[in-house]
Amino acid sequence: MTETSVLLIGGGAREHAIGQALVESGAELSVIMKNKNPGLARLATNVHVGSEKAPSLAVDKANAWDIDIAISGPEAPIASGVTDALAQAGIRVASPTQKAGRIETDKAWMRRVMKKHDVPGGIKSRHFTHAQGLRSYIEELGDVAVKPIGLTGGKGVKVTGEHLDHTEDALDYATEILTSGYGGGEVVIEEKLVGEEFTVQCFTDGDTVTPTPPIQDHKRAFEGDEGPNTGGMGSYSGPDATLPFLTTEDHQEAIRIVEGLVNALAKEGHRYVGPIYGQFMLTADGPKVIEVNARFGDPEAMNTIPLLETSFTRIVDALTRQRLHTVDMTFNTDATVVKYVVPRGYGTNPSENVTVHVNEDAIHDTGARLYYPSCNPTEGGVTTTTSRTLAVVGTGDTIADANEQAEAALEHIQSDEIYIRHDIGTDDLVTQRIAHMRALGRDPTNA
Repeated sequence: MTETSVLLIGGGAREHAIGQALVESGAELSVIMKNKNPGLARLATNVHVGSEKAPSLAVDKANAWDIDIAISGPEAPIASGVTDALAQAGIRVASPTQKAGRIETDKAWMRRVMKKHDVPGGIKSRHFTHAQGLRSYIEELGDVAVKPIGLTGGKGVKVTGEHLDHTEDALDYATEILTSGYGGGEVVIEEKLVGEEFTVQCFTDGDTVTPTPPIQDHKRAFEGDEGPNTGGMGSYSGPDATLPFLTTEDHQEAIRIVEGLVNALAKEGHRYVGPIYGQFMLTADGPKVIEVNARFGDPEAMNTIPLLETSFTRIVDALTRQRLHTVDMTFNTDATVVKYVVPRGYGTNPSENVTVHVNEDAIHDTGARLYYPSCNPTEGGVTTTTSRTLAVVGTGDTIADANEQAEAALEHIQSDEIYIRHDIGTDDLVTQRIAHMRALGRDPTNA
């Protein structure tokens, strides 16, 4: 049987996890990435370090490397038309087109599509291209979420009572977006949701939607969910595809919402192919959509992919042939905990070009997995960029077991200039989540 040649675009920890799964399931891997990810560089037959957002470059490399299938890890290549160009060049693509990817790149359009096609989980929301009416809408809603309309690397959303102290702060931040051009220069104002966030990632070929285990991500920089938003400091999933604060009914409702989104995109003429995920807030009234992303999450991909028992290469192939219904997708029943190692000051003023010592053999001996995100290789470890540096994944029968394994692995990563949210996956933080939902009147039957 001929080996499937797969082009992966992106060089972060999410892509390292994807690349590892592809190689372990028999693919020949080629990668285009902006930083030389040490893990991906070892896995790949072909590597190009350069722009991930250049359509012509991607097509040239795909042709030169005789690629069968391409997949984009991050959202930026999708937004810049890379997946469209590859498809037009005759490459099968397991990621959405630019127009289908608009579900992530245009938050106002996503809300309009949901409303037009009666997809549940909607909230009060309004799109502004100028300041007229901005104050009155913020005052009408009270506590709000202020969102740039476009891509901001997961760092653009600010919420009153958390990042913004009062109405004037919300107005000032919204005005700053409008005048500076940040995140597309347009702003979406939404009602503030109260509850617990969770993520549901799915594979879809545009017809079949196959969910993966639910996950809770932690975006705030510091322990106790304090500090600025980041790209994600870590995440956890419970055993048997559960979260301790999430009922089976609420999980199924979130899956139905993702299915509704895929169907709505098809009705809009934008068949969606690839990973897709809904970020939800579990409120007193059930799951509500915070945002939709046209890819796997990061860190959530690292909770999901290590549990996958089905060939990842087979899944990717089925996505591109509209044959996902033929794949019996199964997952290991373990719990997972992902913890990111980041440069000190990450989220505000991160330390750059700092050496971090990594003992890969010792980490492997703990049973944990190590994934490399945005860093540069050096002797005995890596040097930091201004983004996240390393990710470890612990697995186990319980969240506590998975947390223990992740913490054991972190002991073998050394530097005076790194920071880790050690509270992610701890009993104390998980118990707080359960108590919060009970206080909101939703008793989690999985607890």
